[in-house]
Amino acid sequence: MRILVIEDNESVASMIEMFFEKEKIQGEFVKDGLVGYERAKTEQWDCLIIDWMLPGMDGVSICRKLRQAAIEVPIIMLTAKDSESDQVLGLEMGADDYVTKPFSPLALLARIRAVTRRYVANKDVQQDENVLATDHFTVNMNTREVLLDGNPVPNLTPKEFDLLQFFIQHPKQVFSREQLLDRVWGYDFYGDDRTVDVHIKRLRSKVSTDEQPFFHTVWGVGYRFDESVVK
Repeated sequence: MRILVIEDNESVASMIEMFFEKEKIQGEFVKDGLVGYERAKTEQWDCLIIDWMLPGMDGVSICRKLRQAAIEVPIIMLTAKDSESDQVLGLEMGADDYVTKPFSPLALLARIRAVTRRYVANKDVQQDENVLATDHFTVNMNTREVLLDGNPVPNLTPKEFDLLQFFIQHPKQVFSREQLLDRVWGYDFYGDDRTVDVHIKRLRSKVSTDEQPFFHTVWGVGYRFDESVVK
């Protein structure tokens, strides 16, 4: 596994580097955001770990520009910001996950394995199995393109796509936030389920209407995807 870490805090970078050596992960470390962006854009990586605050170019801008350039690589944001609005911003810019400082190296490794597993699984889908079609949606799992009633759905982040794909594959089934974290994000639930709510809210804003919400809240339980329910 080859991972680019863009982090200007020497103590944090050193901790990650020692842990990577122990786990036999090939880590490359960059302190400047602009230099890191260029390397992220021009080289092949299995995962990017990007700090929020960086000299040269901040982590959110790096993430946004990579997604605008259609760079498909798992991105984990490192941030000392723990407010919901900050986390939402990072996710909206295309990050797959975030880890709040201070953090355990084992927790970071769990997130790395989860996001990379998801990307590998999507790439391994066979061509003749790569299209999901419903009454309203067409989802190409290879190109990660989505059509809604024949019209492209723009600006889906990687995790929004993953969540939409999962729901389409499991119509009318109710999933708790814990189950969605496990099935879509790929790691055990540790108590912060706001990530699921944020992604559902963003998906609703991009694909739902008042008449056809698609994503339904089941109070006290979780969410379900249902195209047959029209208000």
